[in-house]
Parts: sequence; C-alpha cells; structure tokens
Amino acid sequence: MEYISAIQSNTDTLKPSLFELLAEQQLAALLPPSIRYILAITTHRYPRYLLRILNNFDEVYALLSLLVERYYLKTFGGSFTENFYALKRERVLRVNGGEIKRTQLAVPSEVRERLRIKRADIWKNLFILVGIPYLKRKLDESYDIHIAPSASLLRPQYVDRNVLPSDATLKQRIMHYYKLFLRRIYPSLNAAYYFSILAFSLGYLFDSTKYSSPFLWLVSTRMRRMSEADYRAIDAASDAAAKAASAAAGRPGQGLAGIFHPRTMYPRLLSSLRLFLPASIFALKFLEWWHQSDFSRQLTRKAAEGLELPPPIISGLDLIKNTDPESGLTTLEKSQSTKNASANTPQKRQPPISSTTFLPIFTVPPPATSDLCPICLQPISNAAACQTGAVYDYKCIFQWLEGAHDLQERFMRGEEEADDGDNAGNGTGKKNGSSREGKWESGQGRCAVTGRRVLGGTGGLRRVLV
Repeated sequence: MEYISAIQSNTDTLKPSLFELLAEQQLAALLPPSIRYILAITTHRYPRYLLRILNNFDEVYALLSLLVERYYLKTFGGSFTENFYALKRERVLRVNGGEIKRTQLAVPSEVRERLRIKRADIWKNLFILVGIPYLKRKLDESYDIHIAPSASLLRPQYVDRNVLPSDATLKQRIMHYYKLFLRRIYPSLNAAYYFSILAFSLGYLFDSTKYSSPFLWLVSTRMRRMSEADYRAIDAASDAAAKAASAAAGRPGQGLAGIFHPRTMYPRLLSSLRLFLPASIFALKFLEWWHQSDFSRQLTRKAAEGLELPPPIISGLDLIKNTDPESGLTTLEKSQSTKNASANTPQKRQPPISSTTFLPIFTVPPPATSDLCPICLQPISNAAACQTGAVYDYKCIFQWLEGAHDLQERFMRGEEEADDGDNAGNGTGKKNGSSREGKWESGQGRCAVTGRRVLGGTGGLRRVLV
C-alpha cells in the first residue's frame, strides 16, 4: 500500500526547495569576494609574487573554477557548492510529464545512469557555472568604468566624449562600438537577465516549471537532491579509485612517486575541497575579526614592550667636532649658514614631468589663502574638490581639465611664463612669444596645482556644499 500511495502522490521528495537553491547560490556568490579578500591581505606581505595574480583575479578564478567544477560535475553530478548541499544536476526526460515515478522506485540505479549528465551536458553546465558569471562580472566592471561616471548628475550633458574620430584605428572603433553597446543595449539586457531569473524562481516556487533558472532550461537540466543510489555509486567509484591509487603507490620502485602521480593526486586534491569549504568559511570569519578588532594591535603592543632598542647613532657628530681654521666655524654650522642663505634667495618652482611624454606640465602655485581659487585667484563661489584634495572654483577646474582655460591657452601660445617665482602661471609672468606646443603639456586632464592626472576627467570632480 505504501508503494501505491508513493506512486499516486504529487509530492516529489527529490525536488529541492527554492530556499535550498537560493542558499547554494548565495554561497557560490560569496566565494569570489572571499578569495579575493584573502588574496588582497596576502598580497600586502608578498606583493612581488601575488600582485599580478590579484590584478588578473577574474581570469585566474575562472580558470580554477573551470577545473574544479568540471571534476565535481563529472564525479558527483553537481557543482562544488551544490555537492556541499547534497544537490545534483540531471537531464530532463522527453516524456509526457517528465516523471517516471514507478521506474524510479523500482530500479533507481538504472534511472540514475540514464539521467546523469553526459560529456556534452557537462560542458553546457560549465558555461552556465563559469562562463556566464565571468562575462557578467566583466560587463558590470566595464559599465562602472566607462558609462557610470559620464552618467553622473554632476557632469554636464552637452560634453560629448564618445564621438568616433574620422581617422580612428581598428582598436578605437571596437572600443567605440563596445561603449555604444554598454550604453544602449546592456541596461536592457541586464534588466532582462534579472527579470528572467525572478520569473523562473517564482514559477519553480509554485511548481509551474521544473527549472529554477532560465539557463538550466536552455540546456535541459534540472536540480535534484541526491538519492541513496547516488551515494552508493559515489562510494563505489571512490573505493575503486582508492584501490587504484594504493596499487599505483605499492608498485616496486615507485614509493612516494605513485602517491604524487597526477592520476591519484588530482582527484584527492579536488575531493578534499569538500572539507576545505567549511574550514575556509571559519578562517574568513576569523580574519575579519582579527583585522577589525583591537586585539591584534594590543597583542603587538605587548610584544614590543619587552624589546630593548639601542640608542640611535648620530652620523653628524664628526661635523660638530671638525672646525674650519679660516672661519672658525664647525662644519655643521657652516653648512647650516649656507642653507639659510640659499633659503632667503628666491628660487624658481620646478614643474612636474609627465611619465608618458617626459614633458614638463604647466601648473599653478597654491594661493596664499584657501578662500581663493588657485587658477583665477578670485574668491571661490562654486567650490569643487579634485581627487588630489585641492579645491577650485568649479568653472575654472572644469575648463582646466578640458584644456580650454584661457590661462592654458595663453601659456601654450607663449604669453605666460611657467617658472618665474611664486607668481608663475597666474598672469604676472614674463611673455615669451614663442609657442610651447610639443615642448610642454598644458595640464589637460590633470590637477592644476599638483599636475597629477584626475581619474574620470571632469566626472572625477566632487562638488563641495558649504
């Protein structure tokens, strides 16, 4: 009777709930930032070896995920985090209703072998697990870099930076159309992506569909709980692999070489990740507590209390002892008087040098008071802060970053002197009369005081509300 009732029941015990799938997806989404966080902390100690990996983290993580996920899909039928929740992926039968309850109860092992994902299904699921998240991260990053700053409300909309020049190269054309795609198509595509996931999640919650994701629907794969037949098959495969590994390690003349053979070490290493996941979660929480609490600083301070540091060695004692016979002054007093005399002499400011063109950059000196704009030397009426910390009038710094300020144009025509004392670059210098094109940089895209490049151009300015 229990057999007949199980067949007639509409309840599917192997179907995971939506909350289990959401928990698994949340865990999978936490892995990349967690690994990046640990790698960033370690890079501070070993930057020579890890800085390049940190700069290319998305590509390195995608490659490692491809190796790990392929092994888990091939061995356990599910991804790394899905195996942690005892979930698997199986193909959907092309039968009426898609369910064979009677056969599932009678011969579960044969049904498992028929429904397990094959080699082609593994690569399709790898594209869903690794490829789509990688593309999504890169598109989001590109949108934040190229489109989001120009869409700021602080940026005037009449400035068009995305016009394709007539003599554009192939790389410039590709970048132009890529930005055009990000600006016009990607927002709608991103909205459709999240709306489709929401629609399939609601349909899965109310048993209207077997697929919890639109991408699983595209590859005809659904999520299932692991059954007793799955555990038996996995245990049998593990026992066979262990026997093969012990046989390889026990061959005469091999010794440890058989243990570290790629055929035996690769499965052992990837299988041990199931134990590494909960340990890494604990380690991550411990690192967060260690770096956010005051316990580590107190421990360092107590450890340094017992250290006896030697007194500093003053290298200038020989200067005090040596006396010049002509002037009667010590060497230190003579050098100090020379420094004081040079400090009283007005010196010209040295302009910063560009690291790309190796040309001097036109800058202006900071004003005597912070109430004045360094560019026009007038009281600031509409304050705007640059990324370097200097505060200007918004109109002046906007025109300066665009390279259209009158002071820059006069300087590049040779009507302003750049290094004539503290009044340099403010209209009080000497006229040269010769053009400085190709000899100087006008300061376009750079801070007017420091000469440092402003990221995002005019989009990197921040208005100051007084």
